[in-house]
Amino acid sequence: MSLAPTATDADPFSFPVRVYYEDTDSGGVVYYANYLKFLERARTEWLRAAGFEQPELMRDHNVIFVVRSVAIEYLQPARFNDELNVTVHLEKLGSCTIDVFQTVARDKPLVEARVQIVCVDNQSGFKPVRIPSFIRQQLESHSSS
Repeated sequence: MSLAPTATDADPFSFPVRVYYEDTDSGGVVYYANYLKFLERARTEWLRAAGFEQPELMRDHNVIFVVRSVAIEYLQPARFNDELNVTVHLEKLGSCTIDVFQTVARDKPLVEARVQIVCVDNQSGFKPVRIPSFIRQQLESHSSS
């Protein structure tokens, strides 16, 4: 069963990842939990490409983004030295949440994931807060271009 979106408005953000020996298990394939690291790197670079550095958001605006949930499907294994492409596709901007669809692919998807991240106030015990309007506007325009 594929988690893939049925329609796409814009090309997803893409980030290359090379599989290192340390990413693999005793069977020579990428250890399943390491895909979460690949997905996280791509989301961080997606935010950076939209103009946001997370330490600056925390310092200047008291907000950070944290993962609330992940639904992941492992379709095919990746192996040592593979060159992978990790994508981020914005699916929905809620008042305090961002839903993205992500893939890890070689020549075809190896992993598909739906990830929900939440904007939280880093000074009030990580309580959810509205995504600041300047972030929302930039993500909307960056994801539709």
